[in-house]
Formats: sequence, C-alpha cells, structure tokens
Amino acid sequence: MKFLLKKALNKLTSQQHVFLGFLLYILIGFGLLCLPWLQSDRAVPIIDHLFMATSAVSTTGLTTMSLSDTYTLGGQVVILLLIQIGGLGYLTFTTFLVLKGAQKMTSWHKNILKTEYSLPKSIKIRDFLSAIIKFTLIMEVLGVILYYIAFKQEGMDSGTALWSGIFHSVSSFCTAGFSLFNTSFTGFVDNTLLNVTTSMLCISSSLGFIAIADLGLRLKRTKNHSLSFTTKIITIGTSLLIIVGFIAVYFWEPTVVILDESTRIKAAFFHSMTAVSTAGFNSIAVAPLSLTIILFTIFFMFIGASPSATSGGLTVTTAAAVLAIMKSKLKGQKEVTLFTNRLPYKRLYRATATFVTYTSFIILGTLLLSFSENFELKKILFEITSALGTVGLSMGITADLTDFGKCIIMLLMFVGRVGVITFGLAFWSEEKLTDDQTHTKQTDLAV
Repeated sequence: MKFLLKKALNKLTSQQHVFLGFLLYILIGFGLLCLPWLQSDRAVPIIDHLFMATSAVSTTGLTTMSLSDTYTLGGQVVILLLIQIGGLGYLTFTTFLVLKGAQKMTSWHKNILKTEYSLPKSIKIRDFLSAIIKFTLIMEVLGVILYYIAFKQEGMDSGTALWSGIFHSVSSFCTAGFSLFNTSFTGFVDNTLLNVTTSMLCISSSLGFIAIADLGLRLKRTKNHSLSFTTKIITIGTSLLIIVGFIAVYFWEPTVVILDESTRIKAAFFHSMTAVSTAGFNSIAVAPLSLTIILFTIFFMFIGASPSATSGGLTVTTAAAVLAIMKSKLKGQKEVTLFTNRLPYKRLYRATATFVTYTSFIILGTLLLSFSENFELKKILFEITSALGTVGLSMGITADLTDFGKCIIMLLMFVGRVGVITFGLAFWSEEKLTDDQTHTKQTDLAV
C-alpha cells in the first residue's frame, strides 16, 4: 500500500503537489472545525465551517459568521494553526526541519518549493528557507509583545490580552485579516501602537520572503551580496502604491476627512496599507466608503503585494513586467526592458499568462456571482477581487451569500492562495517541473 501511494505521488507534477497539499490542509481543518467541542454555536451550517477553513488556509479573512462567537478557544487555536500553515506555505516548515536534521534536500522538495515560490536565481533555497523561518519567528514574537501592550492599554485583562496578542500577531504577519473582534479594528482606529504594530507586521510580510531573504543576505554580507532586481521592484512598487492610496483616502474619502488630523492620518494610512498588503483588517467601515475610494481599493487589491509573500493579488512584479511589455511595444523596442534592465522572455510569458488568467477569474467570478446574488455590482466586484487577492475586506455581503455564492468565493480564495498559474498547470500540465535557472545575462525577475 505504501509503495503504491509513493508511486502515485511520484507521478504527480510539482503543481499538483502544491494543489493537493493546500487542499489537504483545508479538508483537515474543515474536519476539525466540525467537531462539536470546538464550537460555541452548534447551529452553524456545515458549509460555513468549510468556508472558514478555506479562508484560513488561504490567509484571506473573509468569514460568513463571527469567529469569536462561533468557536471555542480550541476552535480558535485550530484556525490560528491553519493561518500559520497557509502563511508559511506548503512544505516550507517541513523542508526546513529536514535541512536542520543534516539531511539533503531532495529534488522533490526543490521542485515543489520552486513551484510555490518563484525564486530568482540569485537566491539559494537553503538561505531562503532559513530566512523565512527565522524572520517569521522574530516578527510574530515581537508582534505578540506589542499587541499585548496595546490591548492592556485598552483595559483588557492579562489572559485576554495575551491570547488576542498571539492571534492577531500571527493573523497580521500572515496578512490573513482574521480578528477576534466582530468589527475588526474599527474600535481601535485611534490606537497608535495597534496601528503601528499591525502595519509593521503586514508590510514586512507583504514584501515577500524573497525580499526578506535578499535583505538579510545583504546585511550579513554587505560587500559580497547586492540586492536583486526583484527586491528593488518590490520595494519601490509597494511603497508607491501605499503612498498613492494614503493620499487618495486622506483627501478624497468623506468619512475620513471629517476625523481629527491625527486619526485621519492613521485611518488613511491603515486603509491603504491593508489593501496593498492584502492584510484584510480595517480600522474604518468599508461599506460607507465613496465610490472613488472603493475603486482605488479594488485596484490595490487586484495588484496585491509581492511574489513568495503571505499576501496575494496579481503581485507588484507581475504588474511591473506587464507595464514593461506595454512600454516596450509602444516604443517599438525589440527587447523588453524595465529601468534599463532587459527581462528574460520566460518571465514575460509567465507575467502575461498570469495577468490574463487572473483577470479572467475576476470577470468570470463577477459574472457568476451576479447571477446568483442580488447585490450591487460594486459590492460583487469588490468581494470577488478581495477573495482572489486573498485580502479579506468586504462591503458586508459575505454572510448573506447563497451556498452557490459561498462556493464561488471559496474556489477563488483557494485559487488565489495556490496561484492562478499553478492552479491551471495542476490540471493541464503533464511535465514535471525542472530547474529552470538558466545562465543568462538578462535580469531575472520573480513574478
């Protein structure tokens, strides 16, 4: 039996391994959340437990019911573990343990990790995994401490403040957007420490593990390691989007303009940050936002953050590659360049395929939901973009979706976490992934 199972697994492509790995996590989480002793409210339909498991593993944060009112402490722990697994990624932690045990990384591990993380050739997998685990541990522990202080300042008892700190630290770093508070962080819009802590965790993880590993190597070997082109694009792109979003909300959102200056700055920055990093938390109500800011938010959720990050979306690097293609073709250039750097065609093909496929999922999802649900188009488009981008922001329609609508959202959350290209290749590709790190003089860019 073991031999047959191993033989069957060896026949799978790397994309199929990633697909089935995340699906297995969801099913295990779903089974656990259905256990009666993990539930506070036994009247919740079974599809909502599946929705919760899918949202947790995909680190999205969309929910059809109150997390704190539906599950006991044990149930909340299960959800937290699903978020952590979904944030770190399939096989990341287990492969790290293999390396720590002085064992060699098999080609099976390498191929799957290269499928899940589109790594540029300048970063080695061993350094990459080490940076992921260490950085995650440091940031989440720091987050627990800062959240604990912030919640104690709000008058919580020590036990509640500690658990809230642990839960929200993991949820923030994994950009999951899950909160133990039914109105997310709207009750803490003026809490400076909580705003800073959440933003620090979400932005640092949304930069992506590629950038984190790259920056870590730069700090260790200042003279021998230069930042990759991918890291530079991620840093510039993410910063630019957050700044633009902040300016838009600060000046043009009526519900923010009326706030006092200090609160106005915090609210504008937090909303821009949560949309760009696909964190999913909100410190101001989303439904009353003006159409202008709704469209800005949809655009930021569509673009998303970085490859190999806990966040989702099209990714900044893919958007940059698509813009580079447009610019080069409009100028009649034979080569596609970005900031004078020539991009390899294999990355351009992937970026184009990702953009077309991602946009197609948005259009198809919006079309299907418009047939089954009776909501305004802006609310449907917002929900679809949030689900596929694994963001978690909503205009308040998630709980009122039909079972068909919930299935559509679950599918999009899963696709968003696995990746649209990986999802497609899991069904249509018959070739196993091989090491495609070619020796090229072109500038590599992870997309």
